[in-house]
This record gives sequence, C-alpha cells and structure tokens, in this order.
Amino acid sequence: MVEKSRSFQVASHIVMVLLCAFCLIPFIILFSSSITSEMTLVREGYSILPKNIDWSAYKYLLTDSTDIFRGYAITICVTVIGTAANLTLTVLLAYPLSRRDLPHRNIFSFLVFFTMLFNGGIVPSYIMWSRFFHISNTYWALIVPNLMMGAFYVIMVRTYFQSNIPEAVLEAARIDGAGEFMILKTVVLPMSKPIIVTMVLLVGLHYWNDWTNGLYYINKDKYYSIQVLLNRMLQDVQFLMSSAASGSTAEFSANIPSVALKMAVAVMGTIPVLCVYPFFQKYFVKGIVVGAVKG
Repeated sequence: MVEKSRSFQVASHIVMVLLCAFCLIPFIILFSSSITSEMTLVREGYSILPKNIDWSAYKYLLTDSTDIFRGYAITICVTVIGTAANLTLTVLLAYPLSRRDLPHRNIFSFLVFFTMLFNGGIVPSYIMWSRFFHISNTYWALIVPNLMMGAFYVIMVRTYFQSNIPEAVLEAARIDGAGEFMILKTVVLPMSKPIIVTMVLLVGLHYWNDWTNGLYYINKDKYYSIQVLLNRMLQDVQFLMSSAASGSTAEFSANIPSVALKMAVAVMGTIPVLCVYPFFQKYFVKGIVVGAVKG
C-alpha cells in the first residue's frame, strides 16, 4: 500500500511538472524571442534560450517613453474604474434575480439571457455611443461600451448567490430588521468573496486587454490605452515593411525588428497581468467552478 501511494505521488508530481512546463515554456519562448536579433529569428526561428541577444524591439517601443507610461496609466485607471463599475452593476442586478420572491423574475432573467444570444451589431452600437451619448475621444469610450456589464457575469453571480447563500441566513437578517441593501452589504457580499474576486479578475482582464473600443471611438493620441498604443505601433511597422518595396523606406524599415517587436508587444501587455494573477488564483478556481457549474 505504501509503495502504491509513493508511486502515485511520484506520477502525480511528474504530471504536474509537465503541466507547469507546458504553461511556462510559451511565455519563456515569447520573452526569449523578444530579445533575439531579427536576423536570428528569421534565419533560425524561435528558441527557448535567446541567441544573439538584441534589445532593439524594446528600444523601439520605448523611443517615446512618455507615450508608453501615459498608456499604462490610462489602462490602469480604466481597468480599476471599469471593473468597479461592472462589479457594482452586476451585483445589483444579480442579487434581485437570485431572489425567488422577485415579481416577474423569469421575465427579467429571460431579458438578461436574450442579450447573450442577440445584439444590435457594431454599426448601430457605434452610432448610438458616438452620436447620441457623445463619448468619442473621451475616457468613457474606453469604459462604457461592451464592458460595463455582461449577461454572462450576471448569470454567473446570480447562480453563486442561489447556490451558496442559505435562505435561512437571509430570513434571519430580515427578522433582525435589516433591509435588502443591508442584507446585501453585511450578509451576501461577505459570503461571496470567491465569486467577487473571480469577477474582478475576469472583468479586469477584459478591460486590460481591450483595444477595440479605442479603435472604434478614439482617434486622439492622448486617450490611447497601452493596448491601443501598442496595436498602433504594430500597424505603423507593418505599413513601413509593406512600403519598403517601393524603396523610399527600405533603409529605415530594414532597421526595424518587426518579428521581435510583435513578441515585445505581447510581453509588455502580459507581464502586469502575470504579476497580479497569483494573488487571485485560489479564489478564481473556487468562484468560477461554483458560480458557473452548480447552477
């Protein structure tokens, strides 16, 4: 029995090491490629260990460090404000929907679910936000459209409330004289830490990685988030490389590390998230499983 237990532990450790390697190796290759010289990447391809180390990609990205730092600052502010707003609206809608005594509860639930299946499309959304709400070239353009609240998050949080908040606890709070907002604040939210942290991580990732809102509604440099700015740099490089055949920019474009630049852009967009994720991981696994599967 002892031998079987030891063999199982050894096998389990081997499997976990392999899984960790499968997760880490792509990031290692990504960073290694971002600091490898352009000619080496073109000639020999990607490798785990960098060959002919060259920091030209990062030097190109940091040519105007003011824009980069401003982009990071805008992205951080947008992520914090947008995540807080999304979480507030989601909880305020999910909590009533989790209550079985809510009048017309099924109708409201259907309307929320309906938005997961159908939407107006990009053009009507653009017309609505730009012409009627006038959010173009404002910071609200990076916060409000598409990401302020989502039906998937509402259903996930509602399911968690239904499955993990005992009705007896809510009834006891009601007997003590607590109103609905007091129950939500003092009973429901403290018991919902896993799903709240999961929401913060999921919504925060969407805001951090979002570049489509900036593409649709922003055309002034001072409002560019880091993702929009990095995407703009990639487009500029692609334009220079495509126009190099004409000869007018051949000499200049030859000095741009186009392949390594793509890797460097991915690194600069990913590292902040990787630094934050370990602090949310234990709550994320519990919240996503209970909130999405138990329903």
